[in-house]
Amino acid sequence: MELEQELKKALTELRKGKERKFDQTVDLIINLQKFDPKKNQLNLFINIPFKIKDKKICAFFEVKNKDIETVTPEQFKKYSDKKSLKKLVRNFDFFIAQSSLMPKVATTFGKVLGPAGKMPSPQMGILTNVNEKEIDELRKKISNNMKVRIKEVSIKVAAGKQSMKDEEIIENIMAIYNSVLKSLPKDKDNIKNLEMKFTMTKPSKISIR
Repeated sequence: MELEQELKKALTELRKGKERKFDQTVDLIINLQKFDPKKNQLNLFINIPFKIKDKKICAFFEVKNKDIETVTPEQFKKYSDKKSLKKLVRNFDFFIAQSSLMPKVATTFGKVLGPAGKMPSPQMGILTNVNEKEIDELRKKISNNMKVRIKEVSIKVAAGKQSMKDEEIIENIMAIYNSVLKSLPKDKDNIKNLEMKFTMTKPSKISIR
């Protein structure tokens, strides 16, 4: 497939860059056109074939859970000031909740979790039954899922790590690209081009025509 070959070429070029002392993130940038993000705000959950990193998950449960970092209702008042709330949101990649607590979660944490795009959602993150099996399944799902919010004409997402194989990075990029493509009103006409970069490199442009 043509796009996969273009991505391979771009990756080969990026790998020629200066060696860094850390595992750089591979960023994918999708530049849109003829698209008004104000009219078409999109929130997507995208399943990627290869996990990029272990996500730090925090749970709002009725009782403390030994398998996962938990905030129980008694601790909610601890987060009444914005500073501690923001710190909590910064420390975790993902939040899940017991369905019975959702109204309280929305009232206490919504004002910060909402804008950060980390509010527990029915698609992925709200549990009716809290048990080991359910938590485990949700954890697996979360580690191979990413949330993409389209709020601007340029979408930037982490698609992999430099240490991953080219094939794995390309498969992740194709999964992200195809999901975004499907959700756009004019399909390919809404995509101007793609760019790929490592944390410390300049972007490499990829044509999709």
